[in-house]
Amino acid sequence: MAAEARAATPVDRAEILDALLTSVFVLDAELRVADLNAAAQTLLGLGASQALGRPIGELLRGADLLAALLERALARRGEEIVQRELTWQEPAGAERILACAATVATLGAEIRLLLEIEDITQHRRRIRETALLAQLGGSRLMIRQLAHEIKNPLGGLRGAAQLLERELLDPALREYTRVIISEADRLAGLLDALLGPGRPPSKQAVNVHEMLERVYRLLRGEASPRIAIDRDYDPSLPTLTVDPNHIIQAMLNLGRNALQALESAAADGARLVLRTRAAINVTLGAQRHRVVASIQFEDNGPGVPPEIRDTIFYPLVSGRDGGSGLGLAIAQDLVTRHGGLIEFDSAPGRTVFTLSLPMDVE
Repeated sequence: MAAEARAATPVDRAEILDALLTSVFVLDAELRVADLNAAAQTLLGLGASQALGRPIGELLRGADLLAALLERALARRGEEIVQRELTWQEPAGAERILACAATVATLGAEIRLLLEIEDITQHRRRIRETALLAQLGGSRLMIRQLAHEIKNPLGGLRGAAQLLERELLDPALREYTRVIISEADRLAGLLDALLGPGRPPSKQAVNVHEMLERVYRLLRGEASPRIAIDRDYDPSLPTLTVDPNHIIQAMLNLGRNALQALESAAADGARLVLRTRAAINVTLGAQRHRVVASIQFEDNGPGVPPEIRDTIFYPLVSGRDGGSGLGLAIAQDLVTRHGGLIEFDSAPGRTVFTLSLPMDVE
């Protein structure tokens, strides 16, 4: 044993904490931040000097259930208190879903509260995307079966009405057959919409803002004068390789859906915003994309009714009287043909439907 034993390198606890992906806060007895790691600074968007000494409730203002979580941890010392899903709207406006755990630790004579936070927003988003895509597959099968079952007898009904019209001499009676023919034609159009376009997308390089401007002009012509329609575009977005007819139709369906929600609200200050942004490193379905075009339709209407939020992209599901429930189902179908996805966040006064399209694939 001639070789000398090497001295162990001291462990720098701060470096270990900063290497963690989980946000770690050390709070004093008054719930002020005594220390935090690099992940916690990233979560807050603040440096250590800006966060130290400030109450955690101020830094995570609006995080539902956080105060109750910390109070339970202080009351039940030695026990880890966990909150699986805690909603927090960060200062930039984006909503985050956090998983939190709090534990009391005694350091000498001082009491410290250790708060660990994991941002599970992306995880929850992937679960939601998977559910949406599974829902879309079931929707396509259901609507095609439904359409094929109805279309043939509907054609026979129309033909019989035409034959009957030729036999009727009274113009008043012919008016009834015209109603039957007209309604049969309307239902046939409805079925064609349910079946969706049969051809694959005819893709070409297009400017997303040129498509949106066309949608804007159509929506402006349809909207009530009391509804303001604003545009908030990111001019740096490159061209997209898509079928413009498909994407314009999907955009129109989203815009019209928002206008109908605003019309039903009948409130002053009704506003629809068309917005474009670039999103980085986004997973759509099972594929991760470096850059995604995020096209948003935001309105300040009453929001999506809670009872249809899980089924809103199913055909024949509508939140308003007289609605066909086809607009969102067709829009989702058209967008997924391009490897994209439509998602939404909704609360009274703010509903955002986001159409995401990959920009890094042909």
